Amino acid sequence: MSNVPTILVKTQLNMENIAAARISEILPNVKVVPKPFGFNGIVVVYSDDPFSDAEKIRDNVVEAERVIPAYKVVDSNLDSIVNAAKEIVVDKISSEETFAVRTVRRGKQSYTSIDVNVKVGAVVKEVTGADVNLDFPDKIVVVEIVGNYTLISMIPGSEEYKKMRPDKAPILHYLHKIALIQMPYLGPLNAAYNMGGRIGRAIQNFELKELVIAPIGLTPADQLAKFIEGVYEGINSRYEIQRKIYARKVYPTKVFVEDLYQVVRDRFDEPIIIFEPEGDVVAKVKDRIIKIFNEKSNKRINIFVGSRSGIPVGLYRYADLVLDIAPEITLSTDIAASSAIIALITVLEENI
Repeated sequence: MSNVPTILVKTQLNMENIAAARISEILPNVKVVPKPFGFNGIVVVYSDDPFSDAEKIRDNVVEAERVIPAYKVVDSNLDSIVNAAKEIVVDKISSEETFAVRTVRRGKQSYTSIDVNVKVGAVVKEVTGADVNLDFPDKIVVVEIVGNYTLISMIPGSEEYKKMRPDKAPILHYLHKIALIQMPYLGPLNAAYNMGGRIGRAIQNFELKELVIAPIGLTPADQLAKFIEGVYEGINSRYEIQRKIYARKVYPTKVFVEDLYQVVRDRFDEPIIIFEPEGDVVAKVKDRIIKIFNEKSNKRINIFVGSRSGIPVGLYRYADLVLDIAPEITLSTDIAASSAIIALITVLEENI
């Protein structure tokens, strides 16, 4: 049995012991240590055949988020890490490929993760002639520091999951064209407020151009006020989260109020898409949807969604499209708008 850990397994927090127990079942002759030195979210395995055993763990342990077999295990000394990485990459990264270094540092060291990335990156570039690509590299040099020892490995860049990849087209420029015309949810004040919060959070997810809350005629002011209060709470709470987690600029959705019929009059010369069960199936008219969104003169595209009652049938005459998202299903108010937007995104992604 190896006298140093040669496989590092990453898990969700509080799943370390379960993963370790399962690894011990499938690899009874290896030493398995959950939360080494008290570091949460990892399990280390002392294996004489780390690459073969890593495959068995991947195939059999669903609790394993990442399974990293080490090419080398060294003391957590910066020079030792750099020298080990230099040996590993010589015949594993070509000059035509790109690479990145990803370091996770656990414990107290005299250097930072950035120090490791810089020094290891420099030596890899020196010995291979490969270029650095921090976003979508062909190969990733993995440096996992666990207290006084460090596991060094290499994985294909394709194994690193990211929200945006070269094969995914950006969709925000379409979303920034959309004005959602939402009939308010009216009724008991708590219900109106809670529904407004759900809709606000859902809409801010997509960073739409604007939200128009559109009642019909005489409307109870207290119920409308509670709904609007909930909408703002939902938008603001989601916006603050987006500001923290996105590297790009985030756009808060603007909110307006206008009578539903007046919205149609006000925007008679702009595209209007109504989502109601009487409409066409989205897939059937996808070419018309794509044409509307790609028309450069269409700076704003208005999509209408009902609430406890649907969009009045009389307004269908003024719509460019009336669409049905899910035939035979009536969607609840809190998911109707987001379902409509996702349906549009699906069609537009196919076009892109």
